[in-house]
Parts: sequence; structure tokens; C-alpha cells
Amino acid sequence: MSTPTASPQTFSNSHRSALSPLTQAPDFTLRCTPDQSVSLNEFRGRPVVLAFYPADWSPVCGDQMTLYNEMLDEFQEFQAELVGISVDGAWCHAAFAKENKLHFPLLADFEPKGAVARAYGVYDGKEGMCERALFVIDPNGIIHWSYVSPVGVNPGANGILSALEDLEAKGETAVATK
Repeated sequence: MSTPTASPQTFSNSHRSALSPLTQAPDFTLRCTPDQSVSLNEFRGRPVVLAFYPADWSPVCGDQMTLYNEMLDEFQEFQAELVGISVDGAWCHAAFAKENKLHFPLLADFEPKGAVARAYGVYDGKEGMCERALFVIDPNGIIHWSYVSPVGVNPGANGILSALEDLEAKGETAVATK
């Protein structure tokens, strides 16, 4: 798969107030199922891809999450964890993930509504939903790359892969474990 050659480590399209590269990623704990939660700090030591999206069941969101599901093996080659986040509830996510056969967690930024999206600067208060935003976080919890796409446009995966390739080139895809 061809990817852009521009170095993504400091790229951000600076959409509104989205957090920029070299910023500490805000920690969070969100529901991944009605009775289980996931915290960002659980992934410390490996890269994390956060894919904020407006809503389950919308055509673009379904296509985007299905694409990422198909690319899980490529993300995992970089030891990266993929997490989807929207303001939909855990039950809605469960049905959406089952229908689309998704094999990565969808986290519910449901209550307080959009709190994590707000912390990352990608909550659209007027529409009451997350913006379509991507963050690649390095193993130390620092944002390496960010991108905010127009709500009706699937951002694809090339930017994510370029950012992960850049982390790997810098030797930052995983922190050595003892």
C-alpha cells in the first residue's frame, strides 16, 4: 500500500482546537461494553490509534470502521492498538460492532456526553457528537500525529499507517518490556 512520504510526526491539520502532536494524550476510562471499561493507560508501552467518529450506523462511519477492521493486521504489525470512540452508548456500540463484525473496542463517550472528545478538542457541541478525528499516540502517551477529517469524508488509513511507520523508524513502536 502506498503512503504519503511527508513525515507525519508533527503534522496536524489544526482543526479548531484538536490536540496537536507532542502533546500528552489525556487519559480516560470509558465503557467498551455495558459492564466493562477500558482506560487509555492500559495500552501504555505500545502505540494507540484513537478513531473518533460521529455516530454508529451512519454510512461514512460504518465504512470507516469496517476499513479499519480490515486493516487490523497491518496496525498490529506496528504493535498498535486501535480504539473507536463516539458519543453513542455501550449497547449501541455492541449492536454496531456485532452487525459489522468489528474486532476492536468501540468506547462510549456517553456520559458525561463527549467528555473525552472535549479533552481531545474534537467535540462538536452544536451537533452533539464527536468530530471525525484520528490520533496516533506513541508508547509513552504522547500524541504523535492527529488529523480531523470533514464529517462526511472517510479519512482512510494512509495517514495512520504513515504515522505508525514514522514511529517504527524512530524505534518508538513499543517500549521494551522486562
